[in-house]
Amino acid sequence: MSKSYDAIIVGAGHNGLVNACYLAKAGLSVLVIEKNDWVGGAATSRSHYPGFVYSNCSYVCSLLRPEIIRDLNLPRHGLQILPFEGGAVLTQDGDALASYRNHDAHRRELERFSLKDAEAYERYAADLIRQCRFIQPMLMRTPPDPTSFRPRDVSELLYIGKKLHDLTEREMCDMMRFWTMSISDFLDEYFETEVLKAKLSISGIIGTALGPMSPGTAYVLLHHYMGEVDGTIGAWGYARGGMGAITRALAQSLQSYGGEIRLNAGLDKFLVRGGRAVGVVLENGEEVRSRIVVSNMDAKRTFLKHVDEKELPDTFLKKVRNYKIRGSSGKLNIALDGLPTFRALPKGSPCIKGDLHFTDTVERMEQACDDWKAGKWSADPFIDLVIPTTVDPTMAPPGKHFMSCFVQYCPPKVEGRDWTDADRDAFAETVVSQIADYSDDFRSKILHMEVRTPREIEAEVGLTEGNIFQGELTFDQILFNRPIPGYAQYRAPISGLYMCGSSTHPGGGVMGAPGRNAAKEILIDLKRNTTVVSDAYAIL
Repeated sequence: MSKSYDAIIVGAGHNGLVNACYLAKAGLSVLVIEKNDWVGGAATSRSHYPGFVYSNCSYVCSLLRPEIIRDLNLPRHGLQILPFEGGAVLTQDGDALASYRNHDAHRRELERFSLKDAEAYERYAADLIRQCRFIQPMLMRTPPDPTSFRPRDVSELLYIGKKLHDLTEREMCDMMRFWTMSISDFLDEYFETEVLKAKLSISGIIGTALGPMSPGTAYVLLHHYMGEVDGTIGAWGYARGGMGAITRALAQSLQSYGGEIRLNAGLDKFLVRGGRAVGVVLENGEEVRSRIVVSNMDAKRTFLKHVDEKELPDTFLKKVRNYKIRGSSGKLNIALDGLPTFRALPKGSPCIKGDLHFTDTVERMEQACDDWKAGKWSADPFIDLVIPTTVDPTMAPPGKHFMSCFVQYCPPKVEGRDWTDADRDAFAETVVSQIADYSDDFRSKILHMEVRTPREIEAEVGLTEGNIFQGELTFDQILFNRPIPGYAQYRAPISGLYMCGSSTHPGGGVMGAPGRNAAKEILIDLKRNTTVVSDAYAIL
């Protein structure tokens, strides 16, 4: 008979590992099961070409909460985040709008395009920081149920009410508008330079099936902006050794607390007896029992593929089916024989150490989304290009480089049919051709490419339709509406079954907050019923 555990976590992505670490740290016996033969989910580093390490899906780090890094001693387990310098948008006329970490250098660059915009940027940055200060404390808190009169929910609603009360009337109105407006409209209130608006629009469309002119994309920008590196809000960096360094550190942290990980252990279904989750059934037929089960999968995959429908209320199933998960992203990972040059960047420019983009107008970005709506990959795609080896030489042999290209927009199906290998290759050529338009020697330096459409992302990582956030970050699917109203507190309708993935509050990105928040709720429930974790809640 298989060993029984206090908790089984399904999926060794970063949120699943964070959840498992906190539960194991509290003294529970914990098992993480993972279908692949590696840990990490979308935050993984793998080698597909001799001497190179690829960050296969997620590729930059900022959102990982510093509280989690400290609580789980991740630097002790090898995690190091390397901030990058800045970046640039290369324009069709051969110029470039550069960005720098240095405030004065960044302002001078903006002044080169518009003195008015250089002044407006100070106001823009201050307004965004105010929005961040409002939302950041909520990232690590369980959303209240606004229909409940339980003391915890009432207390949390009062907390939010107090934060709103601390705002001026104008600030409150600005916040409500910001959360619901398009990133294009929001930026129009500050800036006149098209390339600057295009650059700042980027964070409003990354990972979402919306164009920059769609309502709700201003909040998506905020979601990306509220991370930090070394205490600098909004900064981004590379995990040394690739994004898998984050999940490797989490796995080592888990094992240091006595937790276990089983690879090549795919889930068949959750084991439910008498309306309660009591374990899992693996794809090989093995049953593993536990007191509780935690799903790191998205809401659709969790409840529509691995739970018998008869165990769930009809109204709940309907809401899960209507939960918006729309894949819109593709990825190219490229091994390069050397560092490519870009005509618009002078030799030695620090911008090449950051993120490079080629979409220099909001209109081009919107047209790229229009292609996605028609079921086609964008003919003129938006590309978020980084070369981590300019900062982290551990990912490639000396003199060689690794390039990561995150691409919008890439549909989950091509004009209604499944992707083919020929489609994948044509998509890759579209991306390569756009980069080659700005770099004369790029194509000749390509040694190997890994191409990932939503087909590959779903099959390998388990993200439905390849959606990197496990669901849209629109206003109807955040806070107490995530994933659906009434189930935003990490508990499923089945007793003993919990959710900890990015389908839950506060959403996607390599943040870890959903995993940590779910662990807090699990320990609260267990504390009511046992003395095993009588002191465990103190660690959270």
